[in-house]
Amino acid sequence: MADKLRLGLPKGSLQDATIALFRRAGWNIYADGRSYFPSIDDAEIECMLIRAQEMARYVDHGVLDAGLTGIDWVVESGLDVASVTSLTYAKQSRRKVRWVLAVPESSPYQKAEDLEGMIIATELVEVSKRYFAAKGVNVKVEFSWGATEVKPPMLADAIVEVTETGSSLKANHLKIIDTVMESETHLIAGKAALANPWKRKKIDQVALMLRGAIDAQAQVGLMLNVKRTDLDAVLAVLPALNSPTISQLSDPAWVAVNTILEERVARDVIPQLKAAGGAGIVEYPLNKVVL
Repeated sequence: MADKLRLGLPKGSLQDATIALFRRAGWNIYADGRSYFPSIDDAEIECMLIRAQEMARYVDHGVLDAGLTGIDWVVESGLDVASVTSLTYAKQSRRKVRWVLAVPESSPYQKAEDLEGMIIATELVEVSKRYFAAKGVNVKVEFSWGATEVKPPMLADAIVEVTETGSSLKANHLKIIDTVMESETHLIAGKAALANPWKRKKIDQVALMLRGAIDAQAQVGLMLNVKRTDLDAVLAVLPALNSPTISQLSDPAWVAVNTILEERVARDVIPQLKAAGGAGIVEYPLNKVVL
């Protein structure tokens, strides 16, 4: 029987974003909504959908060789699994998420120390306990099965909740008074899988391509033509990832310049390139950037 990598994908809020990331990295995953075993167009990988909160446990037990989950749930589990690479993406954005301490807007609480003797509701129980213990604040941390934002002030005095934008907290009239931890998605692997040369190579391949897809999200490619006499002025404008590629055109007086830059600066750089003598400027999207 051929070797297979048993890979856990996060079921729930991260599922769609994870499948989209794999598609950009070169793998098509098909999840029909009912099966916990989505198909993938790679005969060397078997996929299973697992809640992110449980991923570290199954990777640690060896049921899965590797999986994608938030580093928050790895820390919460206390299990000794390896992080192969970080992958900064979330449900709505390409930013890290934050676990924050939040209280009702109308409350007098301004900092963690003000919550002495209070009840804190959260899914991230162990991390929250360690957070308050480190501050010397005695609180009762209760596990929340969900809808945590609606619990203050009747069912809890404060919450520790994950947020990308803070909009849900504001909608529920809560204010953030501290950040407990930042988190992002990681590709994690078990020690037994990493000790297996074939599985280690396959895990590294997946990590490289996912990382390349993540890095490409914020980058764009840029091509333009420029007269040799204007080349120095154009190169002075470019904040290149590496040195730009310069190619001779059929007209010896002209060259082509090809480079990569951050998408957010393209709107400022392109007019400067035009002013510096650039012509035929083309911006194009990237699937992967592998450094």
